[in-house]
Amino acid sequence: MAIIQLQGLSRHYGEGETLVKALDEVSIDIEQGEIVALLGPSGSGKTTLLNTIAALDIPTEGKYNFDGEDVPLGHVEKMTTFRRENIGYIFQFFNLLGDLTALENVLLVQDLAGSRDKKKALELLDAVGLKGLENRFPSQMSGGQRQRVAIARSLAKSPRIILGDELTGNLDTETSTMVMEALIKTCRKEKMTTIFVTHDQSLTRFATRIIRLDSGKVVDDEKGGLKSIVNTTKFVAESVVDEAVGSAKKLTSKIKDFAKSIVE
Repeated sequence: MAIIQLQGLSRHYGEGETLVKALDEVSIDIEQGEIVALLGPSGSGKTTLLNTIAALDIPTEGKYNFDGEDVPLGHVEKMTTFRRENIGYIFQFFNLLGDLTALENVLLVQDLAGSRDKKKALELLDAVGLKGLENRFPSQMSGGQRQRVAIARSLAKSPRIILGDELTGNLDTETSTMVMEALIKTCRKEKMTTIFVTHDQSLTRFATRIIRLDSGKVVDDEKGGLKSIVNTTKFVAESVVDEAVGSAKKLTSKIKDFAKSIVE
């Protein structure tokens, strides 16, 4: 069953001659675990669609069903609760708090969700390649490092869906690749559905599905190419290996401790 079902979703601004159809009867289903890239020219409706999925924007008409239940669009408090419990959002401009360290930025999200877990926060920073940088402030980090903190922060409350709006828009090609690899690998490990908006055609290699919009309408919806499937398989395999290595290290440590206790 699809985790996200959008039926006849429209978002209009203005009226009469000034009417703008940011979304125009969009109907799509997104399955659990899919990695979806939203493409299209400026003004095509990509960000509006993403914000509607995040329950940040209220559609003019249409239905939004999440995991079998209607999303309470139009009810501000219920929408806030829905976002807090289900959505992780990664912004283009990081939006980190400058007076908090990388670790503290991640812990803050857990605190707001009522589920502080320092061990998990450290594991997430490690997973996105920031081990040893936990106590650095954003001003002491590169753009790519700050975006990886933002990724760890968005994953910290274990959301069902990760949304990214031009999350590599301010990064160079090499750093963009590093950030996307960190994101997809971690989302695969945590079994999260991922939807990201991009103007960068090259990033579609990370997607298992590519949806193109124009003038508020879906004009193309296709599966990711062979490259994205290979990448996805690679990330899954790496996650399994990482988990196995971690378990083996813990077991070895326990055996050593047990042997030491016997000798003593």
